[in-house]
Amino acid sequence: MRNKFPLIILVGAIIGYSCQPNENKTASKDGWTNLSNGEDLEGWKSLGGEAEFKIENGEIVGYAKANTPNTFLVTEQEYGDFILELDLKIEDLASNSGVMARGQYDSAGKDGKGLVFGYQIEADPTDRAWSGGLYDEARRGWLYPLDLNPAAKSAFKMNEWNTYRIEAIGNEIKTWVNGQEVAYVVDDMDAKGFIGLQVHSINKPEDEGNKTYFRNVRVQTENLSPTPFKGDVFVVNTGMNQLTELEKSKGWKLLFNGQDSEGWRSANNETFPEKGWHIKDGIMMVESADGGESSNFGDIITVDKYSAFDLAFDFKFTEGANSGVKYFVTLSEQTSGSAIGLEYQILDDEKHPDAKMGIEGNRTLASLYDLIKADKQPRFVKGPGEWNKGRVVVYPDNKVEHYLNGVKVLEYVRGSEEFKKLVAGSKYKIWENFGEAPAGHILIQDHGNEVHFKNIKIKELK
Repeated sequence: MRNKFPLIILVGAIIGYSCQPNENKTASKDGWTNLSNGEDLEGWKSLGGEAEFKIENGEIVGYAKANTPNTFLVTEQEYGDFILELDLKIEDLASNSGVMARGQYDSAGKDGKGLVFGYQIEADPTDRAWSGGLYDEARRGWLYPLDLNPAAKSAFKMNEWNTYRIEAIGNEIKTWVNGQEVAYVVDDMDAKGFIGLQVHSINKPEDEGNKTYFRNVRVQTENLSPTPFKGDVFVVNTGMNQLTELEKSKGWKLLFNGQDSEGWRSANNETFPEKGWHIKDGIMMVESADGGESSNFGDIITVDKYSAFDLAFDFKFTEGANSGVKYFVTLSEQTSGSAIGLEYQILDDEKHPDAKMGIEGNRTLASLYDLIKADKQPRFVKGPGEWNKGRVVVYPDNKVEHYLNGVKVLEYVRGSEEFKKLVAGSKYKIWENFGEAPAGHILIQDHGNEVHFKNIKIKELK
């Protein structure tokens, strides 16, 4: 009798193989895997709100639903490192959308209704135009608003298909919209998670039924080759005193190395303060004292002077604290307190009385102290004990910008007639040509309160 076992084993193996889930069953020879089969929502599930997703003409279509939370169509599979491409179209200004990358879900969140959170790449059809920016959904808020890359605001096209490319490789997330380089974020909060498509919540019943379209959703997960950014794009890095290769190639350098006081000294002498200032675990901190202005441990300044520059720094203040980052400090003025210079104000607006002094709020957080109030929304302010990201850009033509957590909050021109009028009505009027020096030190103020700093970096502009 002939042995039938080999045939049975072979048939069983074939059946067994065909019954196994195969995540690469639609993978092409170039390594891309289609995440939608164009016929149904196999491999996807809906989380969050009650908006409906359907397949129409091979496309994924999301229908807005009033009075329900943000709704996400997410992959059942989780992804770590990947490159994702898809086309996205929005037809109505009310239809904000986005793409989750390494998304997370807490089934117990929102009182058991479930909470979707994590990295989301924005699709913003409004005049704000932050499409391609990185938002940390239901967690930290905006990580990369497009005020950091205004050239990319024009990339997204309303009522047209927009091609998104998202690279999540290691701790770097980079985005493109229609081939335009948009956001570059270095962050290690989530190493893996689902990919998701968002239909944003709406409140107006007349907006119900508005459609958001997705097509050509595909992913690579193996043999990934990161695409280098070619432009001079600002990088948001939530790590500790590090620069990316892109930043180094564009001229950025660390002003604080995270280990010692190299590059810094006291504003009063040639050495770094022996007391009050501490460097530990990559953070530079000034102790709390009596709240006096430069009357305890003293301000610190950079050894070098700067004229046109892009300065970025992370800061964290304690409750009721006051401090500041000054620029164009010459040390030529005779003062009894802190050295004179243009100041990016650091302040607990809720608890420190200085917030209610000055003129129309020009002494509040991120303001040009005693001159121009920072135009900021509460949602972009981190309170005591939380890290904020400050930024001051001084262009070669003397235009100056202040940023808080990636959002531009004021701008002015040094030496302009408008600037001179502001100075004339301020505490600085007694100093001739205040704020107009061709170059100066950068100063971190000791105002007698505990304040922390890290990720202090600078790029000289020419």
